[in-house]
Amino acid sequence: MPDQPTRPTRPTRADYVTWRTATTRWSDDDVYGHMNNARYFDLIDTAVNVHLAVATGTDIRQLPAVGVVAEVSCRYFAEMGYPADVDMGLVVDKVGTSSVVYRIGLFQGEGDETQPASAEGRFVHVYVDNTGDVRSVTPLPDVVRAAVLPLLREPGA
Repeated sequence: MPDQPTRPTRPTRADYVTWRTATTRWSDDDVYGHMNNARYFDLIDTAVNVHLAVATGTDIRQLPAVGVVAEVSCRYFAEMGYPADVDMGLVVDKVGTSSVVYRIGLFQGEGDETQPASAEGRFVHVYVDNTGDVRSVTPLPDVVRAAVLPLLREPGA
């Protein structure tokens, strides 16, 4: 029997550096009685961009370079849904010259650092020029680099 690939371990609250909370809405649930897949991606995007807006203290849409999504994915572990709030943990796996790789843990219910995530997203921003018509790849603005470096943690650390 060939070796089976090992599945990454389910992350816990201890795996994330900073937190935000989102309120769920009645419309977040789908006909199956749990949160619709599209809402997970909305939460992942929101966690990253709220952090950037708060940590930089500026309207990130007005920076000379802006992050565009180059990759986004989600691993699902347990159902989530209305009416419980969602805690969104955020950590950075890599800061490159023009990109940032984030992981976002989504949690519902009370829990300590050992509580496992209900879902985990991976989100990659690539920075592009925001000053002209051509959005060519460009280095991260210093204000963004300063906002994400404190969240940097090696995967599995």
